[in-house]
Amino acid sequence: MTNLSPTGRRPAVMLALATLGFAVNFWAWALLSPLGPRFKESLGLSAAQQALLVAVPVIVGSLGRIPVGALTDRFGGRVMFPLISAATIVPVLFIGVAGQTSFAALLAGGFFLGIGGTVFAVGVPFVNAWFPPHRRGFAVGVFGAGMGGTAISALTTVSLVRTGGAATPFLITAAVLACYAAVAWLVLRDAPGRTVATEPLAARMAATLRLPITWQACVLYAVAFGGYVAFSVYLPAYLQTGYGLEQADAANRMAGFVVLAVLLRPIGGWLSDRVGPVPVLAGGFAVIAVMAGVQALTPGLMPLGTIAFLTMAAALGAGSGATFALVAQVAPADKVGSVTGLVGAAGGLGGFVPPLLMGFIYGELGSYGLGLALLAVTAVITLALTVTVIRAAATRRTAELPVG
Repeated sequence: MTNLSPTGRRPAVMLALATLGFAVNFWAWALLSPLGPRFKESLGLSAAQQALLVAVPVIVGSLGRIPVGALTDRFGGRVMFPLISAATIVPVLFIGVAGQTSFAALLAGGFFLGIGGTVFAVGVPFVNAWFPPHRRGFAVGVFGAGMGGTAISALTTVSLVRTGGAATPFLITAAVLACYAAVAWLVLRDAPGRTVATEPLAARMAATLRLPITWQACVLYAVAFGGYVAFSVYLPAYLQTGYGLEQADAANRMAGFVVLAVLLRPIGGWLSDRVGPVPVLAGGFAVIAVMAGVQALTPGLMPLGTIAFLTMAAALGAGSGATFALVAQVAPADKVGSVTGLVGAAGGLGGFVPPLLMGFIYGELGSYGLGLALLAVTAVITLALTVTVIRAAATRRTAELPVG
C-alpha cells in the first residue's frame, strides 16, 4: 500500500497520464467548434444550424458520461481510458476524410465525436482512488485541467486547416489518440485496493440517484462547467458576430478564456482542500453573477468586456474544481464513478443549452445581452442554493464521516 502514500511517485504518474488522456480526448471532442464559422460559410448554415453543429458533440458526450461512469466503477480506468480513446479515433477520421461535405455528415460525425467527451467520467473515479481524502480536491482539480484540450483545438485547428488542408487537424488528432491509447493500455494501473462496484448497473444507478450529493452537485456543475463549455464552444461566434472580430482572432481569444479557466480549476480544488468547497463555490458564483451582469450591457471589448470574460473564466474554472472536491469528499467510494457520470452529464447539458439559446436570442433580437442577463440570474439562484441547502448538507455529511 506504499504506492498510495502522498509522497509516492506512482499516484503522480497515474494522475499525469489521466490528465493527458483527458486533454487528448477533449482536444478531439472540441474539433468542430473553431471550424463552426468556416462551415457556416462553406455550407450556407444559419446561426441556429451552426450552434446545433457545435452543440451535438457536447450533448452526446454529456449523456454518455452516465453509463461510462458506471462502467468505470466496475472495470476501472485502466480499461476505460484506452477504450474511449480508441473509439474516438473513428469519428475523428470520418470527419477529416469524408464528413465535411454536408451538414448531415457533420452532424453524424459530431454525434459520435461526443464519445471523447465521456472520458471525464473515467478520470475522476480513477484519480480519486489513488489519493487520500485530504488531497483529492487538488488531485481531481489537476485532472480537471485536462479540459484545456479544448484550448489545443482552439489554437491549432484553424491554422492547420489553412496550412495543410481540411483533413489535417483531424488526422493529427487521430494519430495522437492512437498513441495515447497504446500508452494507456501499457502503463495505466488502477489503484491498489480500489473499491470495485459489484451491484448490477441498474441497481447502482438507482442508488446513485437517491444520493442528495448527486443532485446538489449536478446543479453546481451545470452552472460552473456548463458555463465554461458554453463559452468555449460559442465564444468565437459571439465575438465574430457581436464585435466583428476575424475568425482567427476570435479563436485565439476563446483559447485565452479556456486557458485561464483550466489554470483555476486545480486552484479551486486546492482551496477546497483547505477552506472547504462551499466557500469556494459561493465566491465563484458571486463573481459569475456580477461579471455576467456587466457583459449583459455589451460594453466595449477593450478593456471592460475582456476583463468581464476573463474574470468569469477564472470563477467558472475554480467552481468546477470545487464541485468535484465536494463529490470526492462525500460520495461513497464505490459510487464515485456513477455520481461523476451524472454530474458530468449535468455539466455538459449546462453547456448544450446556452449556445442554442444565444443563437436564438441573437436571431430574434440582434443582441446577446438577454442571454448574458439570464446567466447572471442563474448564478444568483445557484449562489443562494449553495449558501443554504448545500452548505447545511455538506456540514451534516462531514460531521457524519469517520474521524481519521
